[in-house]
Amino acid sequence: MSRYRLRPSPAQEVALAEHCGHARFVWNLAVEQHAHWRPGIRSAPGFAEQCRQLTEARAEFAWLRAGSIIVQQQALKDFHQAMANFFGKTHKRPTWRRRGHSEGFRIVAVKPGHVHRVSRNAGEVKVPKVGWVRFRWSRAVPDGVKSYRITRDRAGRWHVAFAAVPEPLPAPGTGEVVGVDRGVTVSAALSTGELLHAPALRQAEKGRLVRLQRKLARAKRGSNRRATVKAAIARLKAREADRRKDWIEKTSTDLARRFDVIAIEDLTISAMTRSARGTLQAPGKNVRQKAGLNRGILAAGWGRLVTRLEHKAPGRVRKINPRYTSQTCNACKHIARKSRESQALFRCVACGRQANADVNAAKNIRDMAAGHAVAARGGPPLGGPVNREPQPVLLPA
Repeated sequence: MSRYRLRPSPAQEVALAEHCGHARFVWNLAVEQHAHWRPGIRSAPGFAEQCRQLTEARAEFAWLRAGSIIVQQQALKDFHQAMANFFGKTHKRPTWRRRGHSEGFRIVAVKPGHVHRVSRNAGEVKVPKVGWVRFRWSRAVPDGVKSYRITRDRAGRWHVAFAAVPEPLPAPGTGEVVGVDRGVTVSAALSTGELLHAPALRQAEKGRLVRLQRKLARAKRGSNRRATVKAAIARLKAREADRRKDWIEKTSTDLARRFDVIAIEDLTISAMTRSARGTLQAPGKNVRQKAGLNRGILAAGWGRLVTRLEHKAPGRVRKINPRYTSQTCNACKHIARKSRESQALFRCVACGRQANADVNAAKNIRDMAAGHAVAARGGPPLGGPVNREPQPVLLPA
């Protein structure tokens, strides 16, 4: 998806918001219908049946009929794709959409003349029942656009994303393999020794965010003051997210251009960032500490970095079992938990080698991807079952 900043007029913003409301209404109706379905009884209505019901609803309600049939039908199409992903066990079950969250709609059957350039820095896209809406021409629009999605974030910014299959970046052909170790303090450590940090809010911005959150806690629910404070917080968080996305795009492009094979840990991020709150019967422990760790993991952009690497370097990304990569000395292959003295320091208890802990782990990941991992003292290779510490030998009396 190639995303661009949309610049609608005030009247167009109202029309776009109505499209978002119609899409949200249709989506929530589909969620409600499927919520009543239970295994063993009549199946929930399919896409064709819901489209027929939508036609009947449009004939009965003028406010729904005033909207675009394309927007409303594509909301149903998106819902059924979400259900297919759920039954395929790749995504969670689709849930209700609230106003101000995940606002957007999709347009299909786009003709060649519906997207064009009007000046050096501006283009136009034709939106049904809205007209020509301008967007910032930050880069060339992909050829052969057949559909696009218009979204509105919590900061009130509109974007248009054109669906197109991105061209993969060519491999350099040098045969080089790089290992990438992801972390919280260091977002990505490379086996080359480079330490990469995802950008965050500056200190002044963090202080302002804390003050705004305190104001939000004191503001009365439903008041104009609370809405103003929420909008200011959303703008700050959107700025942080934009910086993180820009860093991920530049980092993934750089890695795809420099290395033939990119080795990275195979992590289940959704499980790693699960809340430790627990239940009333079995409350969790260290909930606040775990919540802080979860925020750090998500702020480092672990998942999106791998996704963009797979887009830009298809077939060249190797996912490695992360077991013992942070406890193994890259020089002698000795495995010991005590070798990891701190977040940044690795000192092997066997050979005394000292190195940056994240870089050492990245080198182990690289070696495993390149097939260079060798067994230590006749033991199994990295990633296999091992004894972490040498066992004492009992001599005969």
